[in-house]
Amino acid sequence: MDDTTRFDASPQHADHQELPLRPHTLAQYVGQVEIKDNLRVFIEAAKKRRQSLDHVLLSGPPGLGKTTLAHILAHELGVNLHSTSGPVLERQGDLAAILTNLEAGDLLFIDEIHRMNRLVEEVLYSAMEDFKLDIMIGQGPMARSVKLDVAPFTLVAATTRTGLLSSPLRDRFGIPLRLNFYAADELQQIVLRSAGILGIGIEPEAALELARRSRGTPRVANRLLRRVRDFAEQAADGVITLAVVEHGLARLGIDTCGLDPFHLEILQVVVKKFHGGPVGLSTLTAALSEPKDTIEEVYEPFLIQEGFLQKTPRGRVATPKAFGHLGLPADTMLPPQLALPVK
Repeated sequence: MDDTTRFDASPQHADHQELPLRPHTLAQYVGQVEIKDNLRVFIEAAKKRRQSLDHVLLSGPPGLGKTTLAHILAHELGVNLHSTSGPVLERQGDLAAILTNLEAGDLLFIDEIHRMNRLVEEVLYSAMEDFKLDIMIGQGPMARSVKLDVAPFTLVAATTRTGLLSSPLRDRFGIPLRLNFYAADELQQIVLRSAGILGIGIEPEAALELARRSRGTPRVANRLLRRVRDFAEQAADGVITLAVVEHGLARLGIDTCGLDPFHLEILQVVVKKFHGGPVGLSTLTAALSEPKDTIEEVYEPFLIQEGFLQKTPRGRVATPKAFGHLGLPADTMLPPQLALPVK
């Protein structure tokens, strides 16, 4: 359950992981300028005091670099990184075993911390504040509390759903940071850097077009780069040109705004089946046969960010931009009996 990350660039894994492409320092990390500037200050201050860095909470949609930042923090601090995830920590003993094996200054990274069992979460409270573990041994009248010392450590937690964290846990993070979607020029830099690491020839305008269609997400940009490379090797001697990008993304079903087929299906369901909404998440889930978490965490953030959907107290509502993108008239929002007659 405690995984100390190692870099494995073997051929059988190279195309299925982002590890070879991850930056190792804040200087190499593109974007999130304000977050980087603040982290530099916090890291240098912790080093001068010879203390562990305060606990860090990283939030934001998937694929924006939360795990990468955890690796960078460990590298910049010169400490060991131990990785695990919320769903894996099923019992208090699981977390206690990890915490008692940490050395002074080590960094513990917990991904998807919002999915951690609440009983397990309670173990973190005293560990984060006082570096002590309060463990109950036994049951019933024979149960007793045992306190164990934990080496000073830094907890770095990542979540896509900050609202699902309990207040006692959320308030114990001294450095809460929210990552935002990337601008196209930032993603272009990431694409060019990744292409250089992978040995891919790519034209600057092709990299910019890839960036524009990557939904503000580095993980998507790197994935699309690898797939477009495949088309380039078949038709353009391995060099990614603007024409190759347009052809490859069309084959992959990525439109000019970066929406993939499922993004478009969400918009079509809201617009066509529910006349623009409002439609509740449960109803949308049933109509799409897709889990709530997938819709809410993976697909909705970009649709809302780009102004295709709005969240209201009554449910999701499609905007005029969504209708225009689908090539539909505004009166599609009205139920059939109220729609304006076609002249």
